[in-house]
Amino acid sequence: MTVKTFHSSGAISFSTKGEYGVRLMVRLAARRGTGPCSLAEIAAEEDLPRAYLEQLAIPLREAGLVTSTRGARGGYEIGRDPAAIRMSEVLRALEGPLAPMICASEDPTHLPGCGRAGTCTVNHLWIRVRDAIAGALDSVTLADLVPQPNLVEVRPLPIETAEAVVV
Repeated sequence: MTVKTFHSSGAISFSTKGEYGVRLMVRLAARRGTGPCSLAEIAAEEDLPRAYLEQLAIPLREAGLVTSTRGARGGYEIGRDPAAIRMSEVLRALEGPLAPMICASEDPTHLPGCGRAGTCTVNHLWIRVRDAIAGALDSVTLADLVPQPNLVEVRPLPIETAEAVVV
């Protein structure tokens, strides 16, 4: 039996823009309400290049997903409630239209890029793939990805133990 090997991560993938940008957004969402956070801190925590995070912050800010504050105590903060930010919105801001093929792009300016537009017999397949990806990303919010603090369950002491402690 021959095993086929592949030399990439798959036919449909996101670049490091998407990967690192999502990690940046999760870190900012986890710090919501604590004030601006420097990209240097996030870069150190996530082991990512700070200069690359600075590039990613630009389209995220333009999309209204993050806000920035200048100055010594400046940095970045999440722009909206993490529960209101769908991951499809984050990835579109970073990667552009979610399309496995240019003919399935949501961006009408991409249509002239395919010479088979209007005669292609498989375009509906690529549109279904695009819609499935968008649906999966629409179903996850940024809040879904923020790690929850470990909660410790506190149980009342049994009556006999509580009386012994009072003595």
